[in-house]
Order: sequence, then structure tokens, then C-alpha cells
Amino acid sequence: MTRVSILNDEALKQITIRQPYRWQKTASQRKILFPFLGDGILLAEGDDHAQQRKALAPAFSISSIKALSPIFWRKALLLSKLWRAELGKVQNSIEVPSIEVLHWLNSTTLDIIGEAGFGVKLNTLNHPQSPMKLAYERFFRFENWDRLYHGLAGQTSLTKYLPMRTKHENVAAAQTVVNMASEIIRDKQSEKHSKALSSEKDILALMMRENSMGTGKPMTFQVMRDNLLTFLGAGHDTTAAGVAWTLHLLAKHSSTQEKLRKEIQHYMPFLFSHDREDEARFLEIDEDRLPYLNNVCRESLRYIPPVPLAVRQSFADEHLCGYRIPAGTMVCMFANTINRAPEFWGNTANIFDPDRWDHLPDTYKANAYMTFLHGPRGCIGKKFAETEMKTLLCCLLSMYRFDIDDSVDDPENSKMWRITLRPKDGITLKVSLLE
Repeated sequence: MTRVSILNDEALKQITIRQPYRWQKTASQRKILFPFLGDGILLAEGDDHAQQRKALAPAFSISSIKALSPIFWRKALLLSKLWRAELGKVQNSIEVPSIEVLHWLNSTTLDIIGEAGFGVKLNTLNHPQSPMKLAYERFFRFENWDRLYHGLAGQTSLTKYLPMRTKHENVAAAQTVVNMASEIIRDKQSEKHSKALSSEKDILALMMRENSMGTGKPMTFQVMRDNLLTFLGAGHDTTAAGVAWTLHLLAKHSSTQEKLRKEIQHYMPFLFSHDREDEARFLEIDEDRLPYLNNVCRESLRYIPPVPLAVRQSFADEHLCGYRIPAGTMVCMFANTINRAPEFWGNTANIFDPDRWDHLPDTYKANAYMTFLHGPRGCIGKKFAETEMKTLLCCLLSMYRFDIDDSVDDPENSKMWRITLRPKDGITLKVSLLE
């Protein structure tokens, strides 16, 4: 299959904004992602995608996300408490203890999307051996057999006949998640929840209320279940990876970490006191009053985008910037390349510098920042993820200092990709309580 990588701004606009439904996901992507993510908004195409996005949009409005922010704070505060307990186990150690932060953040974001998204308390932070947590851990493993299996699964459906332990484990894990997603929706639709549905604020409740109003094409049980799968799987892992990479970059750049901590302390001094739980759950992240936090998050997501690649395929002959693109051509938009292209970002493109967002170069274009894509196929959960990410950083930086653990390899040298860009062995950092 012919492949083309796109960097030109006009070509990116054509694919993402002007003609988003003429460039579709490949069959290979669908084969790999469908078992865990279903045929929700991420994989849907054409009219199906447009209808799903319209139905889901109210649930991801700014006002809806603000209503869910207390859940973000509760889970972030719980994570910070659990880390304190972990550090207490090694308090007599001479060395500053280390924590593999990605594992913990995956549990946190899974709990957040469970409760904020569907009104379900998964409690994987307190119960890391829960079936759903283990199922996702199984899917995101990067052992050699797993990489081989997923590589083959993207090329042929014959993998279902392979006598591989990896295959059986992945099939079982996917079925666990599908069964639990179906149970969540059935429970929400049951009589005991029908009266409370009008007052519930989670995404699924809003989706079902929108469905009942009859203003558009109703979403079937399967469509709702598949979107639940999409938000559970892709939604929790991408944000966890984004926060973990940000902590890693802040550990590498201690002056940036200190500058950000001072801004957080100035705006939210109570987070640094013992009674922080009493106020944090009612707080909203104000980007105007936390401009450096906004810059750090954007720069981290630019520097290491959790989803580094978007692939589309032309299903008819197309033209991009004067070039003929034959039907069947695979078109690759590498966010990790575009986000660091000197053509857009200048000669500091490969430097982590949050201050760049206060003085972007004249060569900057909107499509220079492809972390969330753009247009109708852009990430519908962008604001949800950004708010979640900022809440976690405020909580963690108000209690802990993060430093590089020199005893482990730099995770930037072992990036691996399956939906999200993550290091094979996670991200381990030295974590110490602030004085």
C-alpha cells in the first residue's frame, strides 16, 4: 500500500476540516481498535459520525464539564493521599523513593471517566485488581508476543484461529470490558434509575436525556455502548499518558516545575495546607488566572503528544496541493513530527519551552498543533481531558516534588505506540513530599 506523510498546512486543512469524511480510518486500524473501543465516535465514519458527534456535543460542553469538576478533584486528592501512603512505607530510606506514575494515573483517569462519564464508581485506585483495570492493562502490554499479535490482527482476521495465549487473553479482556459496558447501560436504563436520570450530570445520563428528547436520530443501545467503550478506553489512557509525560518533563526541567508550583500556590494557597479537601472540590480551573499552567500543558502535549499519529485512507482518487493521491493511499499525519516542525515552530521546535506560547512565531499555524486534531474529526473530549489534566497537576504539584530517577532509562528512549504513546516500562520518577 502506498503511504504519504502530510506536513503542508493546506493539505492538513483539506483532510481535517474541508473534507474530513472523504478520508477515512483504514481497515487495519478498525481491526486493531474495534474489539476494545467498539464502533463509537472514534471509528464511525460519514453520517454516522456526524450524528454521533451532534448527540454527544452537549455532554462535552464547558458547562457540563464544570459540573463534573468535583469528581476530578476528589480523584486527584485521593491519588495524592495514596502516594503519601506509598512514600510512608519507605520513609526510613536514605534514598528519595520512586513511583511508577503512569500505572497510578491510569487508575485515576479510569476512575474519573467511570464516574464523570457514566456515573459508575469503578474504584480502581483502591482496587487495582478489578476486572476492568486488569483488562486494560492486558490490552496495553508491550511484550514481544503482544506486539506480534496486534501487528497481525491489523492485517488479517485469521488471527482468531491462532493458538496463541496472547490472543485468548486479549479476547477475554475485550469481552470483560464489553460486558461491563453493556451492564452499565442496562443499569442506567433500568426503572430504578429512570427517575433520577433527569438530575444526573454524567456524560451517559446527558446522552440518554438527549436521546429521549427526540430532537435527532436516537442512539441505539449498541451505539451508546460503543461510545462508552471509546471513552473508557481511549479517554482514560490518553489523559493518563499526557499527565505522566508532563510530570516527566517537569522533573527534567526543575525551574519550570518551580515556576508552575508558585503560580498554583498563588492562586490556590489552600491546596498547600492540611484542609485542602474542604475547598478543592468546589474549585474551577481558571485559565486566565493560571496562564503558566495552560502553557505547560499545551507545551507538554505539543512536545510529546499522547496520540502521535492519525492515519487516513483515500477511497477515491483525490488531489492534495496539486498532487494526485490515488484511491487506497494511506495518508499519515504524524503529530509528533508536525508538532516539532521548524517550518511552524522555528529553530526552537525541539526544545521544551512553555513560554513559547506567549510569543508564537509568525510561521505558526493552527495545524502546527495536531495533538487533538482539528475539524469535525477533532477530539470531542479535548476540554474534558485538559481540565482533568490541569486538576491532577495542581493537586500533585501542591504536595510533591518530582525528580528524574537516574537508575532507570529515560522513558523518551523507549516510546511505544498502541492508541497512546507510552514507554514500555512506564514512567518512574523520584517523588518527595514538599516541606
